[in-house]
Amino acid sequence: MAASTRRAIGAPSQKYTAATDKRILRLLDQSPPQGYARWSGPLLAAALGDVDVQYVWRFLRAQKIDLVGRKSWCESNDPEFAAKAADVVGLYMAPPENAIVICVDEKPSIQALERAQGYLKFPNGRALTGHSHDYKRKGTSTLFAAFEVATGKVTAAHKMRRRRVEFLDFMNDIVAHHPNTAIHVVLDNLNTHKPKNDRWIRRHPNVHFHFTPTRAYWLNQVEIWFSILQGKSLSGESFTSVKQLRAHIDAFIEAYNADARPFVWTKSEVHQKRLKARFADQ
Repeated sequence: MAASTRRAIGAPSQKYTAATDKRILRLLDQSPPQGYARWSGPLLAAALGDVDVQYVWRFLRAQKIDLVGRKSWCESNDPEFAAKAADVVGLYMAPPENAIVICVDEKPSIQALERAQGYLKFPNGRALTGHSHDYKRKGTSTLFAAFEVATGKVTAAHKMRRRRVEFLDFMNDIVAHHPNTAIHVVLDNLNTHKPKNDRWIRRHPNVHFHFTPTRAYWLNQVEIWFSILQGKSLSGESFTSVKQLRAHIDAFIEAYNADARPFVWTKSEVHQKRLKARFADQ
């Protein structure tokens, strides 16, 4: 009797089929129950009504479906995406002779946060660096940066604001550092980079602006460098003033340039990928 009771309580005797798998996939294409951000194994089993949660988990693992993991994407809607992307990637792969190619952008509103820092030591002897969640705001600074594609070196300037006047002031410094040299500049579509600068461009015929496609910031190599700066220099650091923040960034740039190397950029084909309907907003 006990054995038969154990069998009744154990895994259900129902044999799941391909139709069951399709039902699970159809549910995943639907929104989770109201009030929930995402599906979970128990939520799927409850919605199906007649499928054991352990089978749901086994099926998800077999299909390599991760309900917790999240990825983000930025889909360009630029009708000239292919042409603009090919222009930028062409500069990376085959830069013009006797010219330099730089990628320019701004990292705005970098916060100087002062917070307690130190080490946490555990009974087993292990020690970890850490910092308090409490902090004091000491101001912000905007960093203008130019990444030279051929060498990997970075030229930067600190500004209080992110307007057209600051951008052109930075570009004037870049031109002064490369007199009588053709300069090809990769930029995003920020309004401070665009049309009203035509007069400045006419005064500097050796400078050529190349704009990335709309919503395709990832084609600008300086964005890669900004992520390196954030990860290796800024995250978790404490600053008592904007002046200290700027000095800290300058020290990092000096050390980075001492061992700078160009990014290895490869691209076999330029095209615009369309998301499947199930991954796009309906």
